[in-house]
Amino acid sequence: MNLPKADENKQVTTLSGPDTATFGGGCFWCMEAQFQLLKGVTKVESGFAGGSVKNPTYHEVCTGTTGHAEVTQIYFDKGIITYDQLLEAFWSAHDPTTLNRQGNDVGTQYRSVIFFHNDEQKKLAEGYKKKLNNSGAFSGPIVTEIVPYTIFYKAENYHQDYFKENGSEPYCQFVIAPKVDKFKKVFQSKLK
Repeated sequence: MNLPKADENKQVTTLSGPDTATFGGGCFWCMEAQFQLLKGVTKVESGFAGGSVKNPTYHEVCTGTTGHAEVTQIYFDKGIITYDQLLEAFWSAHDPTTLNRQGNDVGTQYRSVIFFHNDEQKKLAEGYKKKLNNSGAFSGPIVTEIVPYTIFYKAENYHQDYFKENGSEPYCQFVIAPKVDKFKKVFQSKLK
């Protein structure tokens, strides 16, 4: 798959400093493991966003009845990595053409979604999605939702740094590790 690259020389309207991105692309353990590898990403937290239940637990979200998606909240230094570059990583880290599913993970909690934090993020996400659809990079249309960020609920502690802490577990070996290996090849020049 050849995705259009983020424009490395693009004029950025913001100065360097901390910023936040919130993405859902299936299992948050997979997304977290990939984004933790990127230069400029200072912290990644697994959690939930987009639902109606306050302070949901993992088990509640897994029922698919809370409206939340499993997401990663990504804290980054925009002087080192741009939001556009994070979007490029996001589109590469999962299949954005499959509605409410990533591999064997099925349900609205596994939907592909971008929670934008400001108008600039919304504009960049919508523009990149349009560029991808027009390029034919994927075999079908992108179903990723682009919606306003409201609140992030951090998942229980055992979900944080899951791949780092549990890399020898079967799910990590058979599902997460291949995604991480592919991600490392694609983003070799942007790795820590």
